[in-house]
Amino acid sequence: MKVSLQKLLDKSVKKLEVGINPVVKASAFEMIRRAYNEGIYVQISAGYRSMEEQAALYGQSRFYSYKGKDYSNLAKPKVTNAKPGQSIHNYGYAIDYFLVSDDGKTALWTVNTKWKRVAAIGKELGFKWGGDWSGFKDYPHLEMTGGLSYSQMQAGKRPNLTLKFKPGYETIGTESPKKEVVPKVSKEPSKNNGDRIVVSIQKTLNNRYGCNLIVDGIPGPKTKSVLIKALQTELNKQFNKKLVVDGKWGAKTKASIITVEKGAKGNLTWILQSALYIEGYNPGSLDSIFRKGTELALYNFQKAKVITADNKAGKTTFTKLFAE
Repeated sequence: MKVSLQKLLDKSVKKLEVGINPVVKASAFEMIRRAYNEGIYVQISAGYRSMEEQAALYGQSRFYSYKGKDYSNLAKPKVTNAKPGQSIHNYGYAIDYFLVSDDGKTALWTVNTKWKRVAAIGKELGFKWGGDWSGFKDYPHLEMTGGLSYSQMQAGKRPNLTLKFKPGYETIGTESPKKEVVPKVSKEPSKNNGDRIVVSIQKTLNNRYGCNLIVDGIPGPKTKSVLIKALQTELNKQFNKKLVVDGKWGAKTKASIITVEKGAKGNLTWILQSALYIEGYNPGSLDSIFRKGTELALYNFQKAKVITADNKAGKTTFTKLFAE
């Protein structure tokens, strides 16, 4: 029996739950869907990678230590030339993929015409392929850098990415490989499209603040603008600020920021959690309570932006979240 599209998506989403840029994530899912329509079955094997995970990969086939820990592993083959901080995976803007057999039970790593077709689909969606590199070829690797180098990302810069496709909200039937596959269009986003957490954020913004966001699961400028409106609204309501609720980040909004830190509860914390998630830093739960997951996501965001990583969201942190 042919593997279903949903199974490929479900297995892939587990690799993209933490630290991955939302545009990269949505584009990865679209690549899987388009390849599936051509009879090519794709899964994602990697997304965001911590510095320690990168050190472990770099240590394969060589002697290597990182932050005082030995990561040497001469028994395994070389898979990367990127040290910690030198891989786009470390910033959440890269994925790795592989193919599977028709029944989905066997991983296929042969770089053949199907593999290259998936790479071509990825490039249509805005990815760059590691198989095109002039030096070390990384055939599973796809990345979106917006023209930035890893050195620029180390310095805190991040690309401003936009989707290269329009979500179609398709539900693809896969019960029998003998039947023609006919897309069924729904007015509401299905679980195969966009990001379910972003859908939740957009619905909450609409319900709580009377907005008219399109609920598509795709974070974009409008979603960020409405998050700023939500922030301005809460600052006015809770702290008697007199901000114009215009969804624009400016000096007055920045000056009115109240520091959100561990133990905080309420709508301001939810706004912080939502903004972190949209930037690719998953707080674990958008429950309006500043706990360990939010603390870790905030710490990783602050480190990536090269600002003081004090686990407190103040003027500088909110500026990085909303003004860049």
